[in-house]
Amino acid sequence: MTVTADEVTDAGAGQVDWLLIAREMADDLATDAAEREQAGKAPLDEVARLRESGLLTLLAPAGQGGGGADWRTAYSVVRTVAAADGAIGHLLGHHYFLSFTARFFAGPARAARVERESTEGQWCWGGGIASHEPPLILTPTASGHLLNGYQRYATGVGIADRLVVRAARYGTGEPLAVLVDPTHPGVVSGSSGDSFGQRLAAGGAVEFDSVPVAADDVFGSLSPDEGVLSPFASLAVPTARLVSAQFCLGIAEGLLDEVHEHGRAVRSPWQPFSPQPWPGSPPQDPYALTVYGELAVVARAASALAEQAVDALLRGLAQDEDLHDEECAEIAVLASVAEAAASRAAQEITNRALEVVGVEAASMRHGFDRFWRDARTHTLREPAAHRLREIGDYFLNGAHPSFVLPA
Repeated sequence: MTVTADEVTDAGAGQVDWLLIAREMADDLATDAAEREQAGKAPLDEVARLRESGLLTLLAPAGQGGGGADWRTAYSVVRTVAAADGAIGHLLGHHYFLSFTARFFAGPARAARVERESTEGQWCWGGGIASHEPPLILTPTASGHLLNGYQRYATGVGIADRLVVRAARYGTGEPLAVLVDPTHPGVVSGSSGDSFGQRLAAGGAVEFDSVPVAADDVFGSLSPDEGVLSPFASLAVPTARLVSAQFCLGIAEGLLDEVHEHGRAVRSPWQPFSPQPWPGSPPQDPYALTVYGELAVVARAASALAEQAVDALLRGLAQDEDLHDEECAEIAVLASVAEAAASRAAQEITNRALEVVGVEAASMRHGFDRFWRDARTHTLREPAAHRLREIGDYFLNGAHPSFVLPA
């Protein structure tokens, strides 16, 4: 039985099994994931299903009608959904992070107001505040601000109820996190049809032409300069990096599950003339067993690192403004370690797992290629090499990771 958003609110956060709801959602998405991915339509129906399930308001406080869940639960939900449909998992993970940004960068009263409005409206959040995006320009006016400029890529721009974007204050260049209503006619989103992966993430370019922004919708500074952000606000970076890690792990585990099910239903591609197909008996092909063993090690090692990083992040979030710089740096490094390991796991598994299937893996009806394309699209935007350099600099020189937000 599927749990609806109204039932979630009536039951209370403590009585809701969010992982069960996520598994039901994943099972639903998996039935036609390959067909939907190949069609590449805007994920309006998929977002409606997420909204109906209550998963969109998972992280919002229970007192405001939200799920009242923590980031450990949110990460597990992202991973579960990504295993069935990578693009929707990517969209949901970015929604969770962006809907949480007010807690990092705005004051408590402003954050409470935004989360209350978001929960009441069942908003799906999109956008992006990546450090490598060219900044938009935020110009003060008598009644607030005007936002202008062009952003090359933002997640969910085609379907989001609200966007969070990075803008530079006119005159000073200070980077700011800004909340925008995408229904304004000055917001023009471009097509994401040229992407070879994550076709259902509703991502693409977006242009802002004199879009009004209320003063209360400017969350706060994103400046990496020392002393500007509190250690708690700096936890935005590891929080986002662990969204990336869980997405990669979901993709990797999803493909392993698909290949496993396929492998037990057909003959081993490495024993084409064997009289014994795999169904009904364990596969004994030594090559297949070796590949599965190697990839299981890769997946479980990356998963263990992610769990360690999530534990550290939750301890840091619980400290709130009592968190110290050194503790924040350690959490950031652990998140970078987890992201780098998960990125490598996703790339290796989506490359090698198909070798077990053989030539059948090239058939479009299976849709195995979508896992590789979703993972590779993500890892091109977030190269592991940058994380490895930060990790090395920390362990060799004690250098704290810089405040660089991922895409």
